[in-house]
Amino acid sequence: MIVLLGVLVVILGFATRRNPLLVVGVAGIATGLLGKLSPQEVLAAFGNGFASSRSVTIFVITLPVIGLLERHGLQEQARTLIGRLGKLTTGRFLALYLALRQLTAAFGLTSIGGPAQSVRPMVAPMAEGAAERRHGPLPDKVRERIRSYSASSDTVGLFFGEDCFLAIGSILLITGFVNSTYHTHLEPLQLALWAIPTAVCAFLIHGFRLLRLDRTLEHEIAASGGPSAAERSRTAEEAK
Repeated sequence: MIVLLGVLVVILGFATRRNPLLVVGVAGIATGLLGKLSPQEVLAAFGNGFASSRSVTIFVITLPVIGLLERHGLQEQARTLIGRLGKLTTGRFLALYLALRQLTAAFGLTSIGGPAQSVRPMVAPMAEGAAERRHGPLPDKVRERIRSYSASSDTVGLFFGEDCFLAIGSILLITGFVNSTYHTHLEPLQLALWAIPTAVCAFLIHGFRLLRLDRTLEHEIAASGGPSAAERSRTAEEAK
């Protein structure tokens, strides 16, 4: 029972608001030493756990790469690219990304997008760039709304698209639980096919919300005291 003192270390560390990584690391070392493991065995356990967790390994590798790309102008390039596509508004761009995210997730490519990999460095800046090209400088409230819709397009696309892939973890979990509990023979393909109508409805509903985003942004900017799109267009024509 003395090995469970490692749990007490975790509780005390979080209660005193210490660094979570430091708390977990100290708790793991304490648990290993109390369990009569040598320092070499404790270090080996940490290494094996880190190497066997692919998600942690990918995250640790991906995050510095994205940080370096942002430092060298990734967001600025994304804004420049969207600025060249004159007819692509914020809502249309996010609707296209929703379709792309849902289709790729339906084929099992769930890791090519995400808040860290694509939304923050590329999708959100491009959506903001489309709004800035049409409305000029954006108020903070409008900018935050665009970012939230950018994240929602990624989340909705992934959540409802991945179930259309028969080898995804959620499908295998459902079939395994149902077959073992109710002694039936449910195939993953059956669940994947039934997920397609739900995915289509999710795309239509959220896609409609994204297409209405342009009108919502127009109203919010006008309410904040900024000029409307029609007024800016008229001003530009007069300047010409």
